[in-house]
Amino acid sequence: MPQVLSRWRSFLFPADPGIWLGLLRMGLGLQVVLYAWSLRNDWLYLYGSRGRGLVSRALDEAILAGGSELTPRLGWLIAAGRHLGISEAGMLSLLWWGLVLAGLLLIPGFLSRPAAISAWFLYLSSVKSGLLFAYGVDNFTTIGLFYLMIAPLPDAWSLDWRFRGRRSAQPARLGFHRRVLQIHLCFIYLFGGISKALGIEWWNGVSVWRALTRPPFDLIPSDLLIRFAPLLPALGILVCLLETGYAFFIWPQRTRPYWLAGILGMHLAIGLTMGLYLFAFIMIVLNFSAFGPEYLLALQKRLRSGRKSTIIPQPG
Repeated sequence: MPQVLSRWRSFLFPADPGIWLGLLRMGLGLQVVLYAWSLRNDWLYLYGSRGRGLVSRALDEAILAGGSELTPRLGWLIAAGRHLGISEAGMLSLLWWGLVLAGLLLIPGFLSRPAAISAWFLYLSSVKSGLLFAYGVDNFTTIGLFYLMIAPLPDAWSLDWRFRGRRSAQPARLGFHRRVLQIHLCFIYLFGGISKALGIEWWNGVSVWRALTRPPFDLIPSDLLIRFAPLLPALGILVCLLETGYAFFIWPQRTRPYWLAGILGMHLAIGLTMGLYLFAFIMIVLNFSAFGPEYLLALQKRLRSGRKSTIIPQPG
């Protein structure tokens, strides 16, 4: 029994240098900035009040309130601004700039904890207030920001660590937070893969065809897809295998690099062929932060050893 407990303790609390946290912080900061920048021209129209928005924010927030009264939303902040004499348009502009600022602070890691909390709250509020426009990228970005918010910041790559004298937690705490993220990703891919495999449309390629031909994701010409139609069932089966096998093959050191490369390649392909660049980016950030830092360290070590070998010793 003590041996079993010891194994579980070593699995859940492995010593970790915290490089994964730096990767997660920088990636999420860039994701938040890109998200806000992509909506810079439509922010007021998306989240404006009735008569101005494409879909009334009040409608989205009413649907949201039916599920939970405690979920953050922009309406709370706009109402607070109204009490301070700030117009709706002015408050929405301030919130947009606040989201951009939080992302920009996360990238170098300055005021990491307040920036992470602000980015999570503002991003979640904007997503929930535009519920009818939300999709997978918003869910995964919110998940990533939540993990960043509760993680033992700052990390060793941040400005807080270097110039403000702040230091992160013990290696065991860093390892625990990374392990939780890893397990969460395994559950996501396992159930996603099983749900795909239960239907026939991923086996015969119909789901892949629909995904690549449905506007506005139809970047590849239909005639080209028709030409390569026999490959679509193989692609569908490959997606099912990658996602279902993720939870089993991402842990062993022998299979991890191949499975990680396959998952990263899958998301990169989704981004390039369907124009889902933000979705592809956040999935790459989450996966590489969870399972890829060791390969980055190995590459860094290889580069350093290569530089040393090129130095010609001078005669004494």
